[in-house]
Amino acid sequence: MSEMNEYSALHNGALFFDRSDRARIRFSGPKAAELLTGMVTNDVSALVAGEGQYAAALTPKGKIVADLRIFALEDEILVDTSAAAATGWKDMVRKYINPRLAPYHDVTSELSDLGVFGRSARAILSRLLMIDDRDLAALPPYGSIARSFGDAKAIIARVPEMDVDGFEIFIPNETADSLKAALVSAGVAAGSKETWEIARIESGRPQWGSDMDDSTLPQEANLDELGAISYTKGCYIGQETVARVHFRGHVNRTLRRLRFVTRPAPLKGAELVDETGKVIGDIRSVALSPRFGGVALGMVRREVQSGTTLQARWSGGECSVQVEQNEKGATV
Repeated sequence: MSEMNEYSALHNGALFFDRSDRARIRFSGPKAAELLTGMVTNDVSALVAGEGQYAAALTPKGKIVADLRIFALEDEILVDTSAAAATGWKDMVRKYINPRLAPYHDVTSELSDLGVFGRSARAILSRLLMIDDRDLAALPPYGSIARSFGDAKAIIARVPEMDVDGFEIFIPNETADSLKAALVSAGVAAGSKETWEIARIESGRPQWGSDMDDSTLPQEANLDELGAISYTKGCYIGQETVARVHFRGHVNRTLRRLRFVTRPAPLKGAELVDETGKVIGDIRSVALSPRFGGVALGMVRREVQSGTTLQARWSGGECSVQVEQNEKGATV
């Protein structure tokens, strides 16, 4: 399927994406939620089975080690992160989680992750997994339910990874191919990494290693707006910096959505300069959208207004880009 056809299927039907390259760790024991709450930016201890949340693990100075998706299940907590951030997250787990108090197990090689996204995603999964459509519709972001698929147990979680409806299914590796075949039989094609990247950038979702890393504050990557930070829970690693920014000041730059006004497409790392020639940011992620043309994410000085046209400059080229506004009128 061509990239154009994949994009059309994503917005008019559904695609599935193999997300199994992400790292997955299961935590159990009565202290698991408490210990995780002391490590990450969100309040894991407030979750009940079937709920979930987005969060980040930080350095002591408040910079992002990994962004995390946390799913509270019946007897355990499943936490996953991107492959790029996995090493830093695993190092933190080994350093701060006592396995006698909260046993943990890396299940990356045991558990597959298949995402189904698109306008028809919910209806297709409802039929395929014999789930009442209303149960899927009622799931909040990162909420999950368990169902059987063949002889295996599947965890179906609603995930706001892009601007279309989306669910990810965590399922034992030995059953993953059967689920893929069932999806194909239901008319759902596999989506490519390129189509995923277009949808991610259009949605303004930051990716660790591209748009943020361990030199980035959570608020710079809009993690507060994405619901990843609790400002009312107890202490956690890096909290002092995050709280100081929130209650006493602001960050000087934020991740913003951009559109190309002219060609060629800017390169990752290209400088963003204003009309006076002052460097006020840089390009982090770039894609060509069938619907919007050139789209990008860039780290831009906070005082730059939405609608402003900037120049992206790199060795051998330059183009004009415009700072976008989201649908609610707030700058992204």
